[in-house]
Amino acid sequence: MVHNPSNSKTVIMTGGTRGLGWEMAEALIDAGHRVVITGQQHGPHLGALQAQLNQRAGAAHALALQADVGEWADCQRVVQQTLDTFGRVDALVNNAGLGMRAIRDDFLQDPPLFWQAEPQSFAQIIHTNVVGPFYMARACVPLMVAQGFGRVVNVSTSQSTMVRTGYSPYGPSKAGLEALSVVWAKDLAGTGVTVNVLLPGGASATDMLPPNTPKDKLLPPQQMRAPIVWLISDASSAHTGERYSAKDWPAGLSDEAASGRARSAHQEVPHIM
Repeated sequence: MVHNPSNSKTVIMTGGTRGLGWEMAEALIDAGHRVVITGQQHGPHLGALQAQLNQRAGAAHALALQADVGEWADCQRVVQQTLDTFGRVDALVNNAGLGMRAIRDDFLQDPPLFWQAEPQSFAQIIHTNVVGPFYMARACVPLMVAQGFGRVVNVSTSQSTMVRTGYSPYGPSKAGLEALSVVWAKDLAGTGVTVNVLLPGGASATDMLPPNTPKDKLLPPQQMRAPIVWLISDASSAHTGERYSAKDWPAGLSDEAASGRARSAHQEVPHIM
């Protein structure tokens, strides 16, 4: 395969059926890309969401698939169905993840200490948030390397969340994903495939938080739109191994200027202390 010079890319967005993933999927469709969204649950909602995105695009540019990123076979199937439908894979956004509600629904009011977590739930969060992105990247990146172009964007969290009391294992799982991102960017140097991290920059209004969380204290998921479109574009080709905060992406500036404001200072490993 060779790189398609068209500005239109084929993007796989895991966890794309709601929250941050849905906002990013809509933004990418609006930018003219083809988007494959995945959700863990089977059901008619997948067909409805696919139709909604295709109506928005005015063409058959979207595909909605059931997949558990913690299952290697599911990840391989998503990539194969993407190839069968659109012929290529240009970008992967690792957005699917499990939060602290998998440990305790009222974790904000009663933060669970690490020894109070059910071992199975602890392992499930680590598997989904760390192994899942690896599975998806393992399935996609060989295709990207072969065509000389690719984008991997790993969705993370704030550094304070990584070490917050009562946030084990969610916080450490994202610290692990950020360390992986740095290594992957180095491994892919010179291939035309970039790896970057994008985070909201604070708590966002998604179902990772309990439904009674006051919305006036949360960041709008829409803030992920502009950063993800730029990170997928050809304009970001010179940027890899970097970390971007959507909260710090100012409106009204050029993408290059806004990305510079949102970019964290370079560091070899996540600075979490």
